[in-house]
Amino acid sequence: MIEKQESTYEKVILIGIINQKQDEEKSKEYLDELEFLSYTAGGEVTQRFQQKLDKPNPKAFIGTGKLDDVRVYVEENEIGTAVFDDELSPAQQKNIEKILKCKVVDRTYLILDIFAQRAQTSYARTQVELAQYEYLLPRLAGLWTHLERQRGGIGMRGPGETEIETDRRIVRDKIALLKKKLETIDKQMEVQRGNRGSLVRVALVGYTNVGKSTLMNLISKSEVFAENKLFATLDTTVRKVVIRNLPFLLTDTVGFIRKLPTQLVESFKSTLDEVREADLLLHVVDISHKSFEDHIASVEGILEEIKCQDKPSIMVFNKIDAYEAEDFDEDDLTTERSSQHYTLQEWKKTWMNKLEDNVLFISAIEKENIESFRKKVYDKVREIHITRFPYNNFLYPEYDAYLPEDES
Repeated sequence: MIEKQESTYEKVILIGIINQKQDEEKSKEYLDELEFLSYTAGGEVTQRFQQKLDKPNPKAFIGTGKLDDVRVYVEENEIGTAVFDDELSPAQQKNIEKILKCKVVDRTYLILDIFAQRAQTSYARTQVELAQYEYLLPRLAGLWTHLERQRGGIGMRGPGETEIETDRRIVRDKIALLKKKLETIDKQMEVQRGNRGSLVRVALVGYTNVGKSTLMNLISKSEVFAENKLFATLDTTVRKVVIRNLPFLLTDTVGFIRKLPTQLVESFKSTLDEVREADLLLHVVDISHKSFEDHIASVEGILEEIKCQDKPSIMVFNKIDAYEAEDFDEDDLTTERSSQHYTLQEWKKTWMNKLEDNVLFISAIEKENIESFRKKVYDKVREIHITRFPYNNFLYPEYDAYLPEDES
């Protein structure tokens, strides 16, 4: 049974590796994100451990010497959970648990755990439960040992702790039942989408915690839950929005993330169907985050995976109020000027210039450039609507044809 987050924070350590695929700086970025994930799940990170390895140790992910250092720290500081930045194999997880004698959670299950906390509706809970069972199935032998301790906290929400005696056959039966339940709900949602009529559909997509829900609230004047934590939005929200006199449907979708578990991509199929069926995508980006280009690549990768990469889209760079270029000392000959030293104006002259007019720079919180945002969305929705219904051309004149008005 999916439980709510505990009020007290649990002591957590993070473990990652440095290799050719991710250098020291990239590994630090991943651990920064992993720390935010741990905080969102209810954990307090007390220490990080990194090791340079050509490839993960097949037995314990990291080397035995480093793992022994971790064990000493865990014992001396009463650590509740060790979180690994990459997905662990069932054998690795079992071996590490024997040595550390604490809960061992990888990035994948940590994300599943957060989803378990955030799921509000029956549909979202069913999707998360399915993803959890599919993750647990190959790990039953290793997991039951520590599940018998009946601990709560990070990595312990979900079906396992109340189903200690469950064997693989029962879990497979449960997976089949959940899939059947989702199929039924999927058909109902498909009918609902079909009943929305001929309105143009616009979907907000983007990395988690980039401000999609805040922008949704601003534009639709609704109250979608928004919080400075990862995956604040799980359940898809659809609102009818009218700009000037042009109505359309605006959808707020679940945020994407690097290394998004494949179990979630599959179980949240219907949520992603809202993206598949959209006529226009608003790709929201947190430009104040130093890794925003990686975030863009992650989102585009998932859009390609669900075959939505060719949909009409607008790149919306949000949080310009929080953007700060790193200081650059021209007298320091040891440091080269990089993109992290760019001002917003300099960024606009880079690859962003190739996006032509399909790019916007806004602040949803400070309501900066929101009128330009409304105009751009109106023009794109109007173009799609008139292409579909040419005889409605006279109903929706050019945006600038309206008298100026305050819509903030």
